[in-house]
Amino acid sequence: MYRTEKDLLGSVKVPSDAYYGSETQRSLDSFKVSGIRNPIELVHAYAMLKKAAALANMKDGKLDGKKAKAIAMACDYVIAGKLDGQFNIDVFQAGAGTSLNMNVNEVIANKAIELLGGRKGNYRLVHPNDHVNMSQSTNDTMPCVVHIATYMAIKKRLVPSLKMLEGELDRKAKEFKGTIKMGRTHLQDAVPMTLGQEFSGYKGALGNAIGMIDDAKDRMLHIPLGGTAVGTQINADRRYERVAVKEINRMTKSHFVLSKNKFPMMQQRIEELAVADALKEGATAINKIANDLRILASGPAGGMGEIILPEILPGSSIMPGKVNPSMAEMMNMVCLNVMGSCTTVTEAANGGQLEINVFTPIIAHNLLFSINTLSNASRLFAQRCIAGIKVNRGGISKHLEMDISLATALSPYIGYAKASKIASIARREHKSVKQVCIELNVMGKKELDRILDPKNQV
Repeated sequence: MYRTEKDLLGSVKVPSDAYYGSETQRSLDSFKVSGIRNPIELVHAYAMLKKAAALANMKDGKLDGKKAKAIAMACDYVIAGKLDGQFNIDVFQAGAGTSLNMNVNEVIANKAIELLGGRKGNYRLVHPNDHVNMSQSTNDTMPCVVHIATYMAIKKRLVPSLKMLEGELDRKAKEFKGTIKMGRTHLQDAVPMTLGQEFSGYKGALGNAIGMIDDAKDRMLHIPLGGTAVGTQINADRRYERVAVKEINRMTKSHFVLSKNKFPMMQQRIEELAVADALKEGATAINKIANDLRILASGPAGGMGEIILPEILPGSSIMPGKVNPSMAEMMNMVCLNVMGSCTTVTEAANGGQLEINVFTPIIAHNLLFSINTLSNASRLFAQRCIAGIKVNRGGISKHLEMDISLATALSPYIGYAKASKIASIARREHKSVKQVCIELNVMGKKELDRILDPKNQV
């Protein structure tokens, strides 16, 4: 069953039970590209803005109170996720996000019409453009909702997940503080350190990344609400935007502020670029950690085998008993995807022309997809990998005993050249540094034990 709606381009058949209208239907017909729909967080943020706008326009005397209240109630349905199935436009859509904005406008309008006792498509009661979109344009609202959705996703999901991961790394750093092991540089043996020190490095790198993400998140608190088409505020006034931002802050329990100059925030996607850079830093830090854990756990017989990762699932369809570092591999893939997505954000931010950036939909998609996947993966990585890491003391002791870099501690006593000769003999003859020193009668055993004791070198 269908209903017929008319718009600028003619008549369009829309499913009779759909809350969306003609412009959404045209977009669904035209943009069958990826099957990936717009982030639902973006839709919910749009509904918050539409509710705030309706209440502000009502207080400003521009919108009839009955219509405004119906629109606000319809927005509540969207915010609660009760109409999520009505938002299926492909993320690769008409530029700037006009398709998404109109999808939201039409769904809210038709739900409001229904709440007022009318039939879907009777836009004399509530019109998508005239009433739901009053005092707005896609060009100012789309940047606003990207900022709102991104800020909320980082605050409520990503930062807590990253801090959970940071906390597990910190616990392991403390647990392993007494475990002395061989350090490595250039993938070659280096001077001793503790496993706790190694993990403290992971914790510190992640902590730095969290700080950068937190700082970038706060830049999203500035929004160009009220700029309308190009930033001149045509069809909107100062009172409207002041009331609307208060309503947004009430709903989000946040502190969004109006940008004094609307033009740069409508022309540029600099704030989004800052978030992308911060996400890339976080992904890079975590990717390094996951890579290191895979190396440290490699083997167990033919690799480094210094730590034992939790066994999550069988690792091979052909080799019995094989177990892979599955959670670390998952984390690697997520991090690589975040890096690629953030590169897309960079290029899209570079693509703006004149008064708007028409690539805002893919900027929003890639930011929110990166935030969500990194949030989920970091939490799982903390719970199902880091928390269960154990020390393989046999592997660590075996490597440490044959660590030729222990000769570094001899340099202040016998000189670099002589220490290098001892290290070379040890490597060539597969002996420990201590054994070579004893054979060459370099110094007394008691003094040698003190100098070469790894505990004194960490």
